[in-house]
Amino acid sequence: MANPPHGGVLKDLIARDAPRRQELAAEAEKLPAVVLGDRQLCDIELILNGGFSPLEGFMSEKDYNGVVENNRLADGNLFSMPICLDLTKKEIDDLGIKAGARITMRDSRDDRNLAIMTVEDVYQPDKNKEAKMVFGGDPDHPAVQYLHNQTNDYYVGGKLEAIDRLMHYDYVALRYSPAELRLHFDKLGWSRVVAFQTRNPMHRAHRELTVRAARARQANVLIHPVVGMTKPGDIDHFTRVRVYQALLPRYPNGMAVLGLLPLAMRMGGPREAIWHAIIRKNHGATHFIVGRDHAGPGKNSKGEEIYGPYDAQYAVEKYRDELGIEVVPFQMMTYLPDTDEYRPKDEVPKETR
Repeated sequence: MANPPHGGVLKDLIARDAPRRQELAAEAEKLPAVVLGDRQLCDIELILNGGFSPLEGFMSEKDYNGVVENNRLADGNLFSMPICLDLTKKEIDDLGIKAGARITMRDSRDDRNLAIMTVEDVYQPDKNKEAKMVFGGDPDHPAVQYLHNQTNDYYVGGKLEAIDRLMHYDYVALRYSPAELRLHFDKLGWSRVVAFQTRNPMHRAHRELTVRAARARQANVLIHPVVGMTKPGDIDHFTRVRVYQALLPRYPNGMAVLGLLPLAMRMGGPREAIWHAIIRKNHGATHFIVGRDHAGPGKNSKGEEIYGPYDAQYAVEKYRDELGIEVVPFQMMTYLPDTDEYRPKDEVPKETR
């Protein structure tokens, strides 16, 4: 049996609203529409399929403030990353967006209508506060730069009703929704699943790390790479997925499954690690590997690391009981040429070359 979702119920809006799909689709054609950009599309996909449970829409001001200040939604549930629909004043005025209004969420790639939002509120965030409390405030942090240079000045909060899932044409068979992945685990008879997050190609050391983590916990492995927005300069996901597919047969037979996650990363270190754990819990994982400087953006312009090497591990460990997912600390693996194997650094005898 897979791990219960965060908040107790998987908020799969696609499944919930399927009986009303035709009615909602017809209404959406008559409503003003917001055309969603790349990050907004990643966010709405994981709202609609339950990956961001317990969210049912973009955050209202109460939820946003609670998350920024205390890692809490207004109802008290743990959530560490603001998920907001940012718009310009002109868009809000032109589309008549105000509390109670209904607006269509439209895919910028193919003009398909994805959902209808019932607006709860329109508000202006304190971006300086968000930058400081969520990301640490370093002006060189890519999320801080994105917030100040690319995020619009107003946020619109409200619940969504789903019309359709986003269309993808690459690696479709690997794009499991949380419900689909949970069902897959049940069919395989998996009850303990170690999730591995990555935005990079994997190699043999990663294979050894994940196999050791799974065997120590009598579990299986979910290789769950991000294929949405990652760090600028990262290797494209088309190349990376081919690497993951090539590595999969190197696992013991039946140990690992590959699934793709359409997440827009913020490179938010400790906050992001908590968020990643919630997402993996929603996908059915019982364990989550948190690496050294997990989801960190690296160094700033002064050559200083923006986050400490273990800040993310400490953050997830702090909330482990509430998260309901066991943290597996990332072990640094060392290659031993004499025996052609990788071992955790702390298991290597001193005299070994």
